[in-house]
Amino acid sequence: MNDRAAIEAEAVKARYERRAGDARHDIFAPDVILRGQARERALISLFQHVGALPLDARSVLELGCGEGIILLGLIRLGFDPAKLTGLDLREEAVDAARRILPASVKLMAGDASAAPIDGAFDIVTQSTMFSSILDPAVQETVARRMWALTKSGGAVLWYDLAYDNPRNPDVRGLALPRIRALFPEGDMIARRVTLAPPLARLVAPIHPSLYAIFDAIPLLRSHLLCWIRKP
Repeated sequence: MNDRAAIEAEAVKARYERRAGDARHDIFAPDVILRGQARERALISLFQHVGALPLDARSVLELGCGEGIILLGLIRLGFDPAKLTGLDLREEAVDAARRILPASVKLMAGDASAAPIDGAFDIVTQSTMFSSILDPAVQETVARRMWALTKSGGAVLWYDLAYDNPRNPDVRGLALPRIRALFPEGDMIARRVTLAPPLARLVAPIHPSLYAIFDAIPLLRSHLLCWIRKP
């Protein structure tokens, strides 16, 4: 890890520490539940569209796996736990992931810019990790590492904020041109997903159907779900 990446890694840790205990991320909050369900439906649709089935034949690496929630969701969709690998910068997050995931899932602590992992994967994924990396050069380093770890014919699976949050200086959105610049050799399919969280927090407690009405309007969605195929 170079000095610039090491500095940014410490900054990312601090950003995640500031989010700890934030009620907006409570897994039992109505908006968090509905956003998760909508994201899962979008993933299923994308996997079907790109011909990724059967899912249990695919090897997956998640960078920034956190407490293992995304990996757990992939298992529920049909991925083989023995073919899943997760890496996170924070050792305490990896420990939490070990408590909820099957023992056959490979988990390790480390910096995504170096990603001390051998081999290549059918899918290399990240979920709202890049928006917490604010140094553009480090973003590029991590993207190159993701691409190197992706098999030919495999893909980077991307899910992240597309816009800045003016109330949260700890995150920065990545619009489609930026994602294309990070993976210039990739063949990309991109979909706008996820009702913007501030709006979701307003409508979800009223009724799930109201959430669905707002979520049906693409302009109100704040994230990008991308399948970036490696030739």
